[in-house]
Amino acid sequence: MKCFGNKLSRRSMLTVGAAGGLGLTLPQLLRLEEARGEQKHYDMLPVKAKSVIHVFLPGGMAHQESFDPKPYSPLEYRGEMKTIKTNTGEVFCESLPNLAKCADKFAVIRSMTHGEAAHERGTHNMFTGYKPSPALSYPSIGSVISHEFGPRNNLPPYVCIPNQPNEFAGNGYLSSSFAPFSLGADPASSNFQVRDLKLPGGVDDKRFERRRYALDVVNNRFGQSQQADSVKAMDTFYERAYSMIASPQAREAFDINKEDAKLREQYGMNQAGQRLLMARRLAEAGVRLVTLTYGGWDMHNQITSSMKRQMPSLDQALATLISDLDGRGMLEETMVMVSSEFGRTPKINRTAGRDHWPKVFSVVLAGGGIKGGQVYGTSNATASEPDTDPVSPADLMTTVYHQMGVVADKELMAPGDRPIEIVDGGKVVAALI
Repeated sequence: MKCFGNKLSRRSMLTVGAAGGLGLTLPQLLRLEEARGEQKHYDMLPVKAKSVIHVFLPGGMAHQESFDPKPYSPLEYRGEMKTIKTNTGEVFCESLPNLAKCADKFAVIRSMTHGEAAHERGTHNMFTGYKPSPALSYPSIGSVISHEFGPRNNLPPYVCIPNQPNEFAGNGYLSSSFAPFSLGADPASSNFQVRDLKLPGGVDDKRFERRRYALDVVNNRFGQSQQADSVKAMDTFYERAYSMIASPQAREAFDINKEDAKLREQYGMNQAGQRLLMARRLAEAGVRLVTLTYGGWDMHNQITSSMKRQMPSLDQALATLISDLDGRGMLEETMVMVSSEFGRTPKINRTAGRDHWPKVFSVVLAGGGIKGGQVYGTSNATASEPDTDPVSPADLMTTVYHQMGVVADKELMAPGDRPIEIVDGGKVVAALI
């Protein structure tokens, strides 16, 4: 497996030798870090991905009926669907004709693996890079990015479309001020409107500013006597809300009707298409990480008909997103990650479906410095386990963090002043970059 660790971690920086070599004592180093306004990332890392669009497919998408078909295995393993050649000479399932035409723009990891066959536990792995623990609630990648970088262009650093999809997509042990901002409505709806983004009827800008000043006075007095995280988080939420409402650019970023009607049709006038288009708008405007969900992929029954019903919209929308980002010159600095909880069982079951299977499945990465046109890792002949180069959720998260300029084994402070690494034990998959 072609991986390398982070060359300079927070832990190694704080050793006596490293600190002494820099001419700083440990207390001086810590004070300097604090004096920098707790700048949350390390500048020595190259930043290739300024934004990430995380497309999460809840339920566990079948790798066999998508990015890792097994055409030469027995029928009970390969299933009923045929294959299609990509523009790189690889083979995908016939369910992905549009993505097959732009396979040179993205990488497929066919050797993702973990050991959690329950929906909640698999979801936890894929949002945090950690196995679930009863002792600690880990933050999602979006909340970590929010913590590390903060807002840009008066926009929330972490946005969920249409809503936070599960409890593991939240802030975990971090302050609730790093929780995601949820749209609260589906961009595919005919009457779509982001909640709380417009001024109430009868309130003009001047009246809005007077209300803001009055609330600031009350909040300042209250904040002096209350130090709870929820109070500080509420201050942060109010400030971000004010910034968004007061900024025409921020309000426009959420207005999907500003998009050309023809482009909206290219994405697809459906949930997959409009959610992905909204994600592109937000990344373009400055949101650092957008998480969106589409569909339900827990196909225990009739998997062929289920895939034929659900996959075409996703295939069209993802291919259009990649082309759109590329055409706008955004693909190099915008990473697209398509993941799911786990894969599906090697053999078709008695109800013509597949059951939960975490031992091997597929993930797609595009843009943000990822080398397109490649397949990394392989599953075995029956798609039941990795054959070469297994990749864990910790490896995946470490690679994404690396591309965003975050040291993945940097320690954050959990309750009780416990230092916890952002990711524990992950490696950067160098071959993907």
